[in-house]
This record gives sequence, structure tokens and C-alpha cells, in this order.
Amino acid sequence: MINNFYNKKKILVTGATGFKGAWLCYWLNMLGAKVYGVGHNPNKNKNLFYSLKLDKKIKLKLFDIRDKKKLKSFINSCKPKIIFHLAAQPLILDSYKKPHLTYTVNSIGTLNILETVRETNSVKSLICITSDKCYESNFSTKGFKENDRLGGKDPYSGSKASAEIIIKTYQESFFKNTKCGVASARAGNVIGGGDWSENRLIPDAINSIIKNKTIFIRNPNFNRPWQHVLEPLYGYLVLAEKLYKKPKIYSGPWNFGTKKNTVTNVLKIVNEIVKFWGKGKINFKKNQKYYEQTNLQLNINKSINILKWKPKYSIIKSVHVTTDWYKKVLIEKLSVEKITEKQIKDYMYA
Repeated sequence: MINNFYNKKKILVTGATGFKGAWLCYWLNMLGAKVYGVGHNPNKNKNLFYSLKLDKKIKLKLFDIRDKKKLKSFINSCKPKIIFHLAAQPLILDSYKKPHLTYTVNSIGTLNILETVRETNSVKSLICITSDKCYESNFSTKGFKENDRLGGKDPYSGSKASAEIIIKTYQESFFKNTKCGVASARAGNVIGGGDWSENRLIPDAINSIIKNKTIFIRNPNFNRPWQHVLEPLYGYLVLAEKLYKKPKIYSGPWNFGTKKNTVTNVLKIVNEIVKFWGKGKINFKKNQKYYEQTNLQLNINKSINILKWKPKYSIIKSVHVTTDWYKKVLIEKLSVEKITEKQIKDYMYA
């Protein structure tokens, strides 16, 4: 469905130099889109962006998303038809260390995007990426629905819930009767090749294996809706197209998670990595004092029924595809571009 729609369209991706942003920019470039990106330094995941030679494939500007003046100037100059807003402080543990930065980047950054789009006429479709952590914990394993209560006990979750409230108020107050569709997208724990963030399970496990060190697990029994990065990105691409064509019907919040009853605990994920790689030792360390939700599951019925989107990969398949990316790049020394492009094509035709 998305093959021809994006060809030659002007698309802006904020957070372009991040993990998900780099994958999305590369995919859009493959689809023939004219891609513009907003990135930020320092960024621990910028290596993926530059390994994919995206600095030569898209027009990139580096600035802080909280700088509304620069943001407005860039959007006015490139006049994008579609914006994917991914720029964020994405880590729960970092949100405890830098709560003010987390709130301002995740909430005020989103406000800046919405306000700038409100002041321009070029944008027809705006997707704001938030998180499955935006929901208030109810200790349920049934899965959060889009209309469930927002909340969060940690600064990261609170910042994403705040962003969701801002998105909803803008959509209701300023975009309801316009030709610009505004939606929020909430995804689960995203994994994939090229993620080097600290305190994330897959990068930490891969780094430990490479250095012949023990993999230490913080919360072995915590359940998460692990999904390969291409799963939610495909959801965003499908949503943006539908939003572009019928903004009144498709505006609002959307969940992109895994199939029902497929949440998997941390220990099983790491065991699969070790098994696929062929080596690795696992041990446990006491959880830090910071709160993290024990169970997380998204109800994705709305996306399945209305968008006709559904997950293609099982959680185990997602882990294998992710581990294979790192193995081919780090051990076999194959081209990051070739591996990434092949994985995108494999996914598209799966």
C-alpha cells in the first residue's frame, strides 16, 4: 500500500539521527521520498545514521527541538507534506537523572511541533510518536486501549502522558476542521539493529557478548511487548497515508504493539540472543531504586480493524532478526546499508 504514496513527497522526520529515526529515514528514502531531518548532538545513536550514509541521502539540520524559532524556519523552508515527530529523550533511567530535560524535550518539543504546524499551511499529516509508557499503570496484562487513562510514575512516562494531552487539545482545538490530520502513535519496546543506547536490554547484551563479559539482567521477570523496529514504523507509514487522505477519520491516538498474549519476559529475550549468537553468560543484578512497570501490553485491535495494520513478526523472530543484524555487521563486517536495506525488503514482502 505504501509503495507509491511516498514517492517524491516531502517528508520531515524529527529525531532523524536517533535509532528509530534513522531506520525511518532510510526506509522513506528507499520509497523515493524527499526526506528532511532534524537531529540533535550529542546523540549516542548517530553512528547508525552516518553508517547508513543518510547525511548524503537527506537534508539534515542539527538543532534542539525546543528551539521553536529554528524549527519554524526549517519547516517553512522545506514545506513538508508529512511530519513524523520522533525527537525525544527516550530512556526511563535517564529521565530520573535529567527530569527537566526529559519533560521539556518530550512535552515542549511536541508543543513546538504542533504550534509550528498550526502556523503553516504545507503540512497535511502529522504523526507524533509517544510511548506505551504514557498509560497509567493498572497492573493488568490485558493490554492498554487508546482511551485508557494516561499517567506514569516516572518522569519519562509522565512526559509522554503530558505530550499526549497536548496533542489531544491541539487536535480538538485547532485541527478538527482543517485539512491537516494529527495523530499520536504509541509503540511497545522497540528493538532492532543499530541501537546503542545505554541501559537498553539488547545493546547491553550484544556489547557484553562482544567483550566476552557477563550479561547482567536487572528485571528478569518483567514482561514487555518486544517488537522489531520495522513493525511500528510500518504502522506509522500506513497511518500517515490514511491521515493525509482522510484527516477527520484517522486523527487521534493509535497503538502499535504485538499480537495478543505475546508479552515475553526479559530473561527469555536474553536467552534467545545467547542461543542465536552461540555464546554468552547471564547473571542477575539487584534492581535500582527506580520504579519500572512490571507488565506492559498494548491492545492493538483499533489499528488492526481500522488501519488494517498487524504485526508480521513474532517476538522471537524480532529478536533473531535484530541479533542477526549485529552479528553480520560486527562479526562478519558486512555493509550496514546492505544489511539494513535487505531487512527492510524482507519485512515489506513478508
